[in-house]
Amino acid sequence: MASVTTPGGVRADTMAFSIIAAASFCHMLNDIMQSLLTSLYPLIKANYALDFVQIGLLTFAFQVTASLLQPVVGVVTDRWPMPFSLPAAMLATCAGLFTLAFAHSFEVLVIGACLIGVGSAVFHPEASRVARLASGGRHGLAQSFFQVGGNAGTAIGPLLAAFVVIPRGQQTLGWFSIIAIVGFIVLSFVSTWYLRHRRATAGRPMLDRALPLPRNQVLWTLAVLTVLTATKNAYLASLSSYFTFFAIEKFGVGVQDAQVMLFLFLGASAAGVFFGGPIGDRFGARVVIWFSILGVIPFALILPYADLFWTSALVIIIGFIFSSAFSAIVVFAQELVPGRVGLIAGMFFGFAFGFGGIGAAVLGLFADRYGIEFVYRLCSYLPLLGLLTVLLPKLPGRKRA
Repeated sequence: MASVTTPGGVRADTMAFSIIAAASFCHMLNDIMQSLLTSLYPLIKANYALDFVQIGLLTFAFQVTASLLQPVVGVVTDRWPMPFSLPAAMLATCAGLFTLAFAHSFEVLVIGACLIGVGSAVFHPEASRVARLASGGRHGLAQSFFQVGGNAGTAIGPLLAAFVVIPRGQQTLGWFSIIAIVGFIVLSFVSTWYLRHRRATAGRPMLDRALPLPRNQVLWTLAVLTVLTATKNAYLASLSSYFTFFAIEKFGVGVQDAQVMLFLFLGASAAGVFFGGPIGDRFGARVVIWFSILGVIPFALILPYADLFWTSALVIIIGFIFSSAFSAIVVFAQELVPGRVGLIAGMFFGFAFGFGGIGAAVLGLFADRYGIEFVYRLCSYLPLLGLLTVLLPKLPGRKRA
């Protein structure tokens, strides 16, 4: 629990909030840079004469790089914490942006996407750990506050792409390296706090790592949470990667109008993440997962058949409801496997990216063969897998050793 008084007499309540805010702010910067990639797909597709399969492969390269590395980073830092890996992650993302800005071929675009993926892989597990350490026991609130920064960044990215990069050209991406430098500076202070916190709490009793449920039930529950995460992120990948194409093709809107519609969805997702955490602290993570995964089903089924107005309204509703579950899923899994914060954060953040990437690649193949509207009719049935939520058990209360 981060609510302590440090040797310097500074109350950790105040310090903890500032650290969570800093981590959330840097999450926003990190995800602004990441979302620029998917937001620029219409421009990149035109500049390099790509098909939808190649667009899907770019998403695959970015998200699977993050997916493969994040659990590894989580396992390693559970055993050997690396506070200053956080600012290093910003440098990798900065290098990826420069590579994308001046890429001369599809292969170089893939390298740039992979570098951004590496930055994501290093950033998310350790930043999630810092948010939990600074939570003062309010894990849901801290996790949602941390997450909402990322969702806000993902929502801002398309606007920057629409009104800055697309009008001025792909090389404008290089200027966004300033964002990475700001993140590097802020995360250096966060890392210093993390190091001091570890030293101040080195002699304290550790959290009991005994599993709250029988081992087989824990593994089964993790499998269910994994499927729910996969379902959620495959569906969200269909919106974040292809929604602009869907809006342009079905309704004949311009690129900027399509980006604004994407912003509505991503902004609603950020709001859903923010409110999901405190509600989970109040009523339990399991309740939030129930509401989020099952509540989105009717709206997802209607979306492919709606007109322009109702499409704009439905993506807001879907984004808010569906995204409220993620912080609850992470907190639920961390309570399920206590003492493995990095592993769980890496696994679920990584799996979220990885399955989203696989889904984007497969959906790109379907889009080329059957059309983008077919993809959205197909994806509307994905949330039905959320019925597996009924299999999630109730967790007993935890005690400290």
